[in-house]
Amino acid sequence: MSKVKVAIIGPGNIGTDLMIKVIRLSQNLEMVAMAGIDATSAGLARAKRMGYAITDKGIDGLAEMPEWKDIKIIFDATSAKAHHYNWKIIEKYTDKRIIDLTPAAIGPFLIPPVNFDEGHNVRNVNMVTCGGQATIPIVAAINKVAKVYYGEIVASIASKSAGPGTRANIDEFTETTADAIVKVGGAERGKAIIILNPAEPPVVMRDTIFALSETGDRNKIRKSIHDMVAEVQRYVPGYSLHQEVQFDEVSEVNPVYIEGLGHRHGLKTTVLLQVRGAGHYLPEYAGNLDIMTSAAVATADRLAAMELPTT
Repeated sequence: MSKVKVAIIGPGNIGTDLMIKVIRLSQNLEMVAMAGIDATSAGLARAKRMGYAITDKGIDGLAEMPEWKDIKIIFDATSAKAHHYNWKIIEKYTDKRIIDLTPAAIGPFLIPPVNFDEGHNVRNVNMVTCGGQATIPIVAAINKVAKVYYGEIVASIASKSAGPGTRANIDEFTETTADAIVKVGGAERGKAIIILNPAEPPVVMRDTIFALSETGDRNKIRKSIHDMVAEVQRYVPGYSLHQEVQFDEVSEVNPVYIEGLGHRHGLKTTVLLQVRGAGHYLPEYAGNLDIMTSAAVATADRLAAMELPTT
């Protein structure tokens, strides 16, 4: 069976988990090479032991490898700053796509169950952030039933699951996620907050979504949310509602003020989620990383399926 060849830039925890998921789960992808910039990287050493080509010269080294000509999809698991350089190199090769797991947001945002059909035909897609992958599907589900004026998400992750890349990109996380709440989730305004929880033992990822929408049918909104949870669970089995959906009415006589929108009234929907990782390479509490790698592999798998010949 023919498969689409892929490479990974960034041999850290996310890049290594990506590699394991491609190998174990993908029907349409073939792992070929991994690139980093640290010759002592544990991720590069693991990839080499598993029989894959490696380079410690980053994207430049990857582009010089004999495997490069056959690689069609590249996962970028580096940083927002590094992605700008990586894309400058990859952009020259029109037969290649890049799936960006950094908050760089050069390419359009892509949340697999929400807007894959709109974003699949571009060469650089951005997977937003862990908080975005977890919460924006819920905002979009509410927006299907009742127009969302304002969406606010709070992502709480175990401090141990936040590596140097995550910590260095906190500002990009909040800005990128808030932007995607609007562009993908459909809200008129968005806000994102991230909390690094130092609790021991480490806690799984928890996400809270507050959405103020026009008044809508609560049963239809509840069903739309449950349907979306089931869609995300197809590629992230540990994604679940932590409590039942909650509703509160914001009356016209006592509206809330939203910066940039003015006073609004309607229906406030509160959704509490938890994301438990699959434990392929990362610990189960690192659901924030697992949902990113799972969404990226699911996206690449669907892209590859569209390119492979049908039998």
